[in-house]
Amino acid sequence: MYPYILMIFVVLFYAGNILTGKAINDLPPFTIAFFRLLVAFVFLLPIGIRSAWKARKTFREYKGPLLVMTLTGVTFFNTFIYGALQFTTATNVSVLETVIPVVTVVLSALIVKEKLPLIKCIGVMLSFLGAVWVVMDGRLLELFSSSWNVGDVIMIGAITCWAVYSVVVKQYMHLFPAYGVLLVMTGLSVLILLPFVAAEWALGDVPSLGVSKYWMGFLYLGVFPSVIALVFYNRAVERLGASQASVFLNFLPIVTMVGAYMWLGETIKLPEIAGALLVIAGVILTTRGGTRKRNKPLNYEKTSYN
Repeated sequence: MYPYILMIFVVLFYAGNILTGKAINDLPPFTIAFFRLLVAFVFLLPIGIRSAWKARKTFREYKGPLLVMTLTGVTFFNTFIYGALQFTTATNVSVLETVIPVVTVVLSALIVKEKLPLIKCIGVMLSFLGAVWVVMDGRLLELFSSSWNVGDVIMIGAITCWAVYSVVVKQYMHLFPAYGVLLVMTGLSVLILLPFVAAEWALGDVPSLGVSKYWMGFLYLGVFPSVIALVFYNRAVERLGASQASVFLNFLPIVTMVGAYMWLGETIKLPEIAGALLVIAGVILTTRGGTRKRNKPLNYEKTSYN
C-alpha cells in the first residue's frame, strides 16, 4: 500500500497546485513558476546540497537525461499549467491532465518497451473516458466538433512534458540522490526561467508582488507540489512503474472539482460526478490488474519528509 498512499498525497498536493495557481493567476505564468521554484530552491538547499556535491560526477556523466527531466518535470510542466489557467477553469485543467497516463503508456511502450496487461489497458482507457466525459459535460459525440480554448491547447504542452518526465524518471532517477537531484533541477530551472521572466516584465507591466496572498501561494507552491509531491511521485514510479503511477493523476479532477467548488466558487454538475466515478473505476482496474515487478530502488538519503 505504501506507493499508493504516496500517490494519494501527490494528487492532493497537485490539486492544491492547480487551485493556488488559479487563485493567483492575475500574475503572469512565468512569474508564478519562477518564484515557486525560487522558494523550492531555498527550501531544498540545506537538505540536498551535501548529496548534490558528492554526486557531482554522476550529474556530469548523465547531464543529458538530467536536462530532460529538468525541462519537462520541473521547468515547463507547471509553467504550461499556469499559462492554461489564464484562459480556462481549474476543473478543466485537472481533467485535461488525465490524458497524461494515456500518453505515458504510449511513450513507455515505444521507448522502454514497458508492457501492460490487458486489464490495465482497459483501466487506463476507462479513466480517460471518464475524464473526457467531464470535460465535454457528458456530450461525448461533440468531442471533435467542440471549440477548444487557448488554455486547452496550452495544456497539450503540460501533458507532453509530464509523460516524458515519467518515462525518463523510471530509467535514470535511481542514479541520483533524491534531494540532491531535486536541488540541482530546481536551481537549473530558476536560471532557465530568469530570461523568460525578464521578457515577461519587459513586455508587460511589472507585477506588484507585495500582496500577501501571492507569497502565501508561492510558499505553498514551492514546498508541497514542487518538492514533497515530486519526491513522493518518484518513489511511487520506482515501485509501480511510470504507467501505473501516472494513472493516479486521474484522481485530480475529483479532488480539484471539490476544491474549486469550495474555494473558487466553481459549480459541480451531474456529468462531472458520473465522469469522476468512471475515473475511480479505471484507477482501480489499473492498480489491481497484473503483477508488478520490483525495480532497483532509488538512491534516497536517510532524510525523509514522511
